[in-house]
Amino acid sequence: MTSLAFTPLAISFDIFTSWDFWIAVGVLAGIYGIFTLGLQLNVGFTGVINFGQAGFMAIGAYGMGVLVVEAGWPFGWALLGSVVLAVAAGLFIGLPSLRLRADYFAIVTIAFAEIVRFTAQNARELTGGNLGLRQFDAAWVDFANPLARDLADLGLESDRPDLLPLLILTWIVFMLLIFLLTRLQHTPWGRVIRAVREDEDAARALGKNPFLYKLQSLALAAAIGAVAGHLLALQLIQLNPDSFQPLFTFIGYTILVLGGLASYLGVALGTLILWTLLEATRFVDLPLSGDKVAALRFMIVGVILILIMRFRPQGILGKREEMQLGD
Repeated sequence: MTSLAFTPLAISFDIFTSWDFWIAVGVLAGIYGIFTLGLQLNVGFTGVINFGQAGFMAIGAYGMGVLVVEAGWPFGWALLGSVVLAVAAGLFIGLPSLRLRADYFAIVTIAFAEIVRFTAQNARELTGGNLGLRQFDAAWVDFANPLARDLADLGLESDRPDLLPLLILTWIVFMLLIFLLTRLQHTPWGRVIRAVREDEDAARALGKNPFLYKLQSLALAAAIGAVAGHLLALQLIQLNPDSFQPLFTFIGYTILVLGGLASYLGVALGTLILWTLLEATRFVDLPLSGDKVAALRFMIVGVILILIMRFRPQGILGKREEMQLGD
């Protein structure tokens, strides 16, 4: 009979003192925080269950890359053009399907995200397919490298020179979007989408068109998803279809629930907690190998999140009254 020997779990906290660890966490947390702001606008404030945010992120990333590499557009114009493409995709999906029941619309958005991913995988002449798309970030590198050298002179440097400038850019964009969305929420438009979430019939009785406001919310979320896609492309250096799997939309929902519905600051806190947990568990010495390590890491993170939700079901910065979406 074969006996099973289990190696004890070895946990080291040295990683938390590593500057490069916190830079990596900060970049990922900022990118997926921006990504989740679109979901917060849709789900937390409008009541639109959007499972296709990864598709908008992919359109932003690939749109920028293709416009630079294949069409020869300047980097700045390519960023703007890919946002327009993402908004157009949001309108294209929303116009025929936002009148569907919420669960059917959710299925449509999942299908949309997968269509975008498989298109990127098979349009090899444009996107490079599974081999990836490269050399779209020359303008960013030309800007980031001198800034990285200046930061290194101040004692701030990392193993990858462009990552610290990307961290700074990502969090400037993230905080700016939080500020703008928070201000937008206190405008008449923001109050109407809250009313649409709570009771569409009541909003309609007051002369508002719920469909139109939902469509606007989806288009704005698509634009935000495209911005997150730009930053992810700069972090990845090489675009690959596997970087935009539907799993990432559900990571966004995890951030949303963890931080709290209808709280943009909750998104910032939730993404920092989640990515710190996900990245820190990479350095836990587990008695496994291969794919089992990744699976166990997610299990550990899942248990921690379940415990947080057990004692704070509305999310860290959420309110209990926000947990019930309007029918």
